Amino acid sequence: MATLPINPNMEFISLTIARLKEYKSLAEKAMGQLNDEELLRAPNDESANCVVILVKHLHGNMLSRWTHFLTEDGEKSWRQRDNEFLFEPLSRTRLMELWEEGWACYLGAMESLEEADLLKTVFIRTQPHSVTDAIQRQLMHYSYHLGQLVLFCKQEKLSSWKSLSIPKGGTASFNADMVNKHTNQGGK
Repeated sequence: MATLPINPNMEFISLTIARLKEYKSLAEKAMGQLNDEELLRAPNDESANCVVILVKHLHGNMLSRWTHFLTEDGEKSWRQRDNEFLFEPLSRTRLMELWEEGWACYLGAMESLEEADLLKTVFIRTQPHSVTDAIQRQLMHYSYHLGQLVLFCKQEKLSSWKSLSIPKGGTASFNADMVNKHTNQGGK
């Protein structure tokens, strides 16, 4: 049976979705290590951000950018961006509702894209972007804030932090496991 050639444009979309889902999962594992009080605490007196503020900002950005992504400017008139950075003592339940709502909007828009959509122009704050550039812009933006979120969580837990990737000093063991895994699967 012949296999269909890979469509690089649609592969870009599916790989982008997959990578951001991985980062979403890492952030959820990081937040899961904090108690409710720790979710609200800023890492130091100079920082205005905490996990709750980052989640509020990601939520607002995702809803604004991805609601009617192809047909409306990505900066919606109803978005209150400055309010995203105001401290609000949200419960874990409410925090995770905002988290999931933002991600559902983003992922739903990405998953609905078709190849022809990649040739379109979208606008963010009236500035034109190719669809792929707008996707890259958001990919970088979300990765930046998800990295901050994980770092805040790690700083909060210090010595009780459970690594989300390869634990310090565990690279050789991890690499050996990967070689063994791929060798036993015939390189697949």
